[in-house]
Amino acid sequence: MANYTAADVKKLRELTGAGMMDCKKALDEADGNVDKAVEIVRVKGQKGVAKRESRTAENGAVVSVIADDASAGVLLELKCETDFVAKGDKFQAVANALVAHVAATKPADLESLLASEIEAGKTVQAYVDEANANLGEKIVLDRFAQFSDGYVAAYMHRTMPDLPPQVGVLVELDKENAEVAKDIAQHIAAFAPKFLSKDDIPADVVENERRVAEATAKEEGKPEAALPKIVEGRVNGFFKENTLLAQPFAKDNKKTVQKVLDEAGVTLKRFTRIRVGA
Repeated sequence: MANYTAADVKKLRELTGAGMMDCKKALDEADGNVDKAVEIVRVKGQKGVAKRESRTAENGAVVSVIADDASAGVLLELKCETDFVAKGDKFQAVANALVAHVAATKPADLESLLASEIEAGKTVQAYVDEANANLGEKIVLDRFAQFSDGYVAAYMHRTMPDLPPQVGVLVELDKENAEVAKDIAQHIAAFAPKFLSKDDIPADVVENERRVAEATAKEEGKPEAALPKIVEGRVNGFFKENTLLAQPFAKDNKKTVQKVLDEAGVTLKRFTRIRVGA
C-alpha cells in the first residue's frame, strides 16, 4: 500500500487539476512521492490529448476584457466538450488567463497567439494542451477578436444562469458613449447581424443572393416582366436582415440602428459577435 495521506491527494489535485481517482492512482504508482506523481499525471494527461483530438468541443465560454479607459478590448472563445467543465472554476480561470494574455500582448493572429509565451518557457498552445490534460476534455482555442482604435465596450450574455457567457459582443465607437455602446451590443447579441453595412458584404455573396432570389421567383411562377423588381426587393430584404445598420433597432423598431447612432452623434466603426460553438 502506497504511503500517502488525504493531504497529499489534495495537494496533487491543486497542483495538477486532475480528478481524485487519477491523483490516487498516480500516488500509488509513485509510491507516495508527490513530485513524481505530478509527472505521472501530466504524462498520462498529455497522452490523452491525442485521443481526444477527434472529439467535438461545442461547449465552453466567451470571455472579455476591456481597458480601464475603454480604449481597447478583447473577446475570446474557449471551447470544451461538456457544460459541466465549462461551468468549472478551473476552465474559467484558463479562459480568463488567455484573454488577459491577448490584451497584454496584442497578437497579430491565432498562429501568433498560440506561439507566444504565456508563462516562462510555456507557449499558449502548451498551456491549452495542459488544460486539456488536466481537465480531461478536449479544450480548443481557435477564435478571438481585439479592438484598440476607439471607444470599446463588451456585452456578455448567459443563455443559462449556471453557465458562463455563451454569447459575447465587442463594439467600437468613434467616441465615448457608454449607453449607446451597451444598447447596440445587446442588439447585436440578440439579432446576430453578419455585416456592418451592405458595403461590407462580399460581391459574390450578393450575387448568390440574386441568383437564389431569381430562381425562387421563377419556381413560384412569377411573371418574367416582374422578376427584376421582385429580385431587387428580396435582395434588399437580405440587406435589411443581415446588415446591422439597416436592422430595426431592438428597443425601438421604428428606427434603424443607423438612425439611433446618428441621433447620438456617434459612428460604429466595427463589431464582432461570438457564440460558443457557432
